[in-house]
Amino acid sequence: MPTIAYFYGIAIRMYFVDHPPPHFFASYSGHEANVSIETGDVIEGHLPGNAARLVKQWALAHRGELEDNWRRARSGMPLVKIAGLDDD
Repeated sequence: MPTIAYFYGIAIRMYFVDHPPPHFFASYSGHEANVSIETGDVIEGHLPGNAARLVKQWALAHRGELEDNWRRARSGMPLVKIAGLDDD
């Protein structure tokens, strides 16, 4: 599962040919969650409050890039790195 972004200790990953709805995986300090690309909300798993807020902020700011990567992943194409909050 490729890492497509990393910021403030949070790793953002996406599986190839994963199931709908469009989502990505965020991990931070031993916590993991599936996060909706559309809303930035945790849909499964858990992140600490501050990490969840940062992930949502990042997801909403990069929604178009995440959607593009989702389409690429579903087609088995290489994924593109996305800038983290500390790179913006």
